Parts: sequence; structure tokens; C-alpha cells
Amino acid sequence: MVSKQEHGTHPRYTGIFLLFIIVSTNLATFFVSISFFSCSSTNFINNLVGETNKQVTEKQKAEETDGSDEKDLPPEFLAIAGPQKLPFGFKPAVGSDEMIPPVGHPCTKFPNELRRYMTYEVNGSCPADEALAQQLLLRGCEPLPRRRCRPAADPNYVEPYPYPTCLWTTPDNSSVVWYAYRCKDYACLVHRSQNQREFDDCKDCFDLGGRESRRWTGKGRSGEGSLDFTIDEVMATRKPGTIRIGLDIGGGVATFAVRMRDWNVTILTTSMNLNGPFNNFIASRGVVPLYITISQRLPFFDNTLDMVHSMHVLSNWIPTRLLQFILFDFYRVLRPGGLFWLDRFFCAGEQLEEVYEPIIDSVGFKRLRWVVGMKTDHPERREMYLSALLEKPLKNSW
Repeated sequence: MVSKQEHGTHPRYTGIFLLFIIVSTNLATFFVSISFFSCSSTNFINNLVGETNKQVTEKQKAEETDGSDEKDLPPEFLAIAGPQKLPFGFKPAVGSDEMIPPVGHPCTKFPNELRRYMTYEVNGSCPADEALAQQLLLRGCEPLPRRRCRPAADPNYVEPYPYPTCLWTTPDNSSVVWYAYRCKDYACLVHRSQNQREFDDCKDCFDLGGRESRRWTGKGRSGEGSLDFTIDEVMATRKPGTIRIGLDIGGGVATFAVRMRDWNVTILTTSMNLNGPFNNFIASRGVVPLYITISQRLPFFDNTLDMVHSMHVLSNWIPTRLLQFILFDFYRVLRPGGLFWLDRFFCAGEQLEEVYEPIIDSVGFKRLRWVVGMKTDHPERREMYLSALLEKPLKNSW
């Protein structure tokens, strides 16, 4: 007689089998759910990124086409901004058989202003539109499109003073066409710091016998550790004769460039005409003005300048990301061993350590001098000044 246990399943094996079934089922469910979740999460993120990119692309396309249809643009703009066929066909150095003259992309975002600027009599006189042109520049329409017209000039223009008289002499009024400015002669500009309550950029700069005559000389400064470095101190950090060419960013009336001539250093000065004929004044002093904004990429090749100087222009009014691009552009044009003289950068007290010091350090400059002081004209704002002398490393600067 065969027992039931011999023909059936042993209870112990039955329990193990059931346990195996339960565990296997749970594991299978777990892996399926994980795979599904992983795929779902990846798809969700990809869809989210894709949708975001799509929205950004659509926004960019909308911005790019907003007001920039060719039918909305003036014919003279299209004449200069369109492709220009090369007379002898394909040119290897260009990599094309045509040239496209550079024009600031944002120009087309302001079709009304652009139409006014580019509407004129071809081969005739340019309109009296200096204020309009500068407004376009400051909005990002840089470089401005070229025009086929002749700018206004005083019919009784007088030759500038010869060198060296021109360096420290107020120019003749005929060097400027005054319609765009509140002041209508240099006498008004020289005295506007005493006679005008409203704010103006570099309000006392045209008074060459006032504070301008003392800049960077050490006269009237507070002593050792002052925010006002002298040119003598800065030049002493380099071997004689190794600082030869440079750039002054937002240099007012170019007194820095004039001072550097005493050291046989050629300095170009960038400046805008913010309610004053700064570029005319600079040229009348016998130094070179560059009419470009702070946003413009510097028109110099890499590793070429010995010095870049900037006073007051760089501050917390500039968006931080743009500021970093600007500082890297300074680094780009400086040669290894070149100097960046940051003269009275200002910001709110807490911003210096939290925001601007990390940005400056990220560029790669070596600190030679670093002086921080309180900006005292508005103590309630808790603003700080930073003056720094920074060096692009002579070795391994990249």
C-alpha cells in the first residue's frame, strides 16, 4: 500500500514553492514598475526640456521677426546690410563669393527709429540726428549701419590748436555741432558743475583747470592706501618701456590718455556723447576717441594691448553676466603680463564679496593691488569703491 505522502507533495516543498512564487511575482512587479517609472521620468524630463526649448525657440523666432520683415525696413538699410557680391567671385580668405557688412542685430528691433535714421538724401547732407543715432547705439544697434550722406559741420570751422597746446586748452566752439546738447558752447560746459543742478555724466570733466588737472597725479589724495592710484605708482610695477599701447574705457575727456603721453604711451579712449561732445573734445586734445558702448566687443586682436584702464564706468548698473563677458574681453585683448587698472568700481557693500569679487577672480587676473573704500557722497546707500591693479599672468595665461 502506497502512502499518501509518497504519491503527494511534501508540505515543506509546497511552502518553498509558494514562497518562490510570491517572491518572483513581487520582484517582477518591482522591476516592471521601476522600468516604467524610469522611462516615464525620462520621457517627462525630455518632454519638459523639449517643450521648454520649443518655447524658447518660438520666443526667439518671434523676437527675431518682430518688426524686422524686409518690407518694414528702409531701402538704404537693406542696401548696406544685404549681401554684397565680390567683384572677382569666390575669395578663399573670406570663404565666400560675397560680403555681408556688419550691422548690430538689434537694429531691426527698432524699425521706426531705424527708418528715421536711414531715411536721407543719398549723396546729400545727413539729417541732424545725433541723439537718435546714440539712442540706437545704447539700445544695442551696434555697429550702426553705414550711410551715404555727409555729416554736419560748422561752416566757420577753425583748425585745432597744435600740439602740445591742444592737450590742456579748451577747443574752439566751431569743433562741435551743438544742436544735440543742452549747452551750446564750451563755456557753458566748463561751468556747468557750478551752474547746473541736474545730473550729467562727468559733469566737471570739461573744466581742464579744475579737478581734471589733478587726476592720477597724487595731488589732493588721502595718502597711502588711497583708492586713487597714481600713474607713477602703476608704471613702477612694469619694466621701463614695456607699457606702450592701451585702452581707456569710458574715459570722459581723455585726460588719462593725455597723461600717458608723458610716458610715451598711446592710449585710445572710448566715450559716448552723453549730453556733451566728448568725442569732439577728445579729438581736439590730440588723442584718439572710439565711439563705442561698453557692450561692444573690443576691436582688437587677442594678446595685443599692454594696458586697459576703466574709471567709474564699470559698476553694479551693468548686468552681472554681461560684466563677466566684458572682463573676459579685457583679458582677451591684454597681452600676457598686461595690466588691467580697475579705477573706482562701485557697488553696494554686500555685493562686493558676494557677487563682484568672485566674478573678477573668475577671469584669471593676478592681484597686484586691491583697495576697498566707502563711497561717501551718499552714505545711506552703503556703496563701496574698489580700485584694483590686476595682471594677466605672463605664463600660462590661458
